[in-house]
Amino acid sequence: MTPDEAALNARHAEKMRKHKAGKEKILAGKSADKGLLIVHTGAGKGKTSAALGMVFRHIAYDWPVGIVQFIKAPSWETGEAKLLARFPDLVSLHVMGEGFTWDTQDRARDMEVSRAAWERAKELIRDDRHRLVLLDELNIVLRYDYLPVEEVVDFLRAEKPAGKHVVITGRNAKPELIEIADLVTEMTLVKHPFRQGIKAQKGIEY
Repeated sequence: MTPDEAALNARHAEKMRKHKAGKEKILAGKSADKGLLIVHTGAGKGKTSAALGMVFRHIAYDWPVGIVQFIKAPSWETGEAKLLARFPDLVSLHVMGEGFTWDTQDRARDMEVSRAAWERAKELIRDDRHRLVLLDELNIVLRYDYLPVEEVVDFLRAEKPAGKHVVITGRNAKPELIEIADLVTEMTLVKHPFRQGIKAQKGIEY
């Protein structure tokens, strides 16, 4: 090792020592433990995928989870549904949509389906058994005003148990929902294969 390399390594070690001390000081002041309201939104891909990562972590710890999918239809084959079906004692999966809004073209029916899915979601959130509840694509339902955002916000404020995590996905999250959330992540679209004429890929999108 040359003298220059030794000096560089020593400076790096000292920098990392100070960095570690600073991090430990910050972490020492973080003692609160609570159930989080998490929102994944934005035009980029990965909102549901990231939420499912949290679901799979809970399963790994043998913690029960509840999932309501507001847009996906029971007839759709998805990788997550196939995998989650292997954990019937830990996963309560409710696929309650009827497809994309541009497919259904029936606002009254979409509102009816959304209402049924929301009522199921409230049951799962109230149920003490589930440590995490994922409300997949609820933001889409709220964007089209199929459910009043005020009703959703009021329920989450009043009835979400303190220790329960609730994750909400979908583009165009309402400002009212963002305001009450503990964690909001916006997925930014930089590049997508769909714009290159490539269709949704099995194992990637579904």
